[in-house]
Amino acid sequence: MKTSINFKVVKSDSETHNFRKKTFDYIRKDLTPRNEYWMEQRIADRIQKIEAYCKEKSGRKLQKNAMPVREAVVVIKEDTTMLELQNLAKRLEEELSIRVFQIAIHKDEGHTDKDTKEWKPNYHAHLIADWQDLNTGKTLKHQSFHYSKMQDLTAECLNMERGISGSRGRLEAIEFKIQQKEEDLKVLEERYDLMKSEMGSKKSEELVVKENDFLGFKKIKTDKTIENYEKAFRTYKSTILKNKTELESKSKQITELNTKVDDLKKQVHLSKNKNAVLLTNPTVFASEKKKYLDSVINIVEREIKFSRFRNPHLDRTDKQKLISEMEKIAQKISQENTVPFSAFNEIFKDTGMTNQLFSLLQFGNNSTNYEAEDIPIQNKRKRKRL
Repeated sequence: MKTSINFKVVKSDSETHNFRKKTFDYIRKDLTPRNEYWMEQRIADRIQKIEAYCKEKSGRKLQKNAMPVREAVVVIKEDTTMLELQNLAKRLEEELSIRVFQIAIHKDEGHTDKDTKEWKPNYHAHLIADWQDLNTGKTLKHQSFHYSKMQDLTAECLNMERGISGSRGRLEAIEFKIQQKEEDLKVLEERYDLMKSEMGSKKSEELVVKENDFLGFKKIKTDKTIENYEKAFRTYKSTILKNKTELESKSKQITELNTKVDDLKKQVHLSKNKNAVLLTNPTVFASEKKKYLDSVINIVEREIKFSRFRNPHLDRTDKQKLISEMEKIAQKISQENTVPFSAFNEIFKDTGMTNQLFSLLQFGNNSTNYEAEDIPIQNKRKRKRL
């Protein structure tokens, strides 16, 4: 069985939903006693604590658009225990600094299969987590490989198979949706055909009203029979129109999903071909590497200009302060654009490029000389290798 974990900003009614503080029409009340709950702190209290710590640590208020508390839905098995989920919470804190303070296991949600009428449970757990970086007071900054690590930890701690990542996962998800839509479409087509056939079947005889006359002979009551037929036609017409609309809607959805699948298959095929060429052709690899680094340099130059625009009167005569500002620019670009620090290391190995970027930051031109070993990004990378 496959599992996955996906964090999003916490909703205002999460505690009400997660801890079943009110009744919901989409749950099985008879299964609710099987749910399990654990809480270290209320969400409102944790947010107050986060805001106070941010002010204390950074001297500034937490940004309005920050997401300091986030919620994940985790796919689990029927026998997944609270201990296993708490072990997952421990690993998330140890390896990714994500601190879980609420867990709710739900075993009362699901749906009834349309054909078999069998109950299909949706076993899952909600994890509420503190997303604050204790070193800076701001929110944690994760890159794509960190989110991949979350999936690995979840599968390992819950003893389940890891969900498929990337384009392949999206492709399979869309294909699964298409399969569901096609099954729904088949049911609708059968229902549509049945409604049309009933109009000419023996069921129509049931609409005929016959009564005995004074001699005991069966005679059709015209007015009542016509009234029954009119009611039946209105009902059939309404139902057929509704089913026809649903059929058209499902057909349109399937066409759109098929288009998405074709696009994703093309993307996967192109990516495989490109990766194969990159791994086997040094010239192509060097060319693609240069294109990528040039795009990063372009982003750095734009961010430098924006930094000078935001702080035009900032004193940039001190060399260490200038280097510190450049490091912050690199960190911002890395976080917002998922650029690895190895790319900045490559860029700052080039003395000419280093001079150009630092001069652009200090004066808006390229006249000052800096040595590559002065750049803290380089030093940081070297310390990691020791």
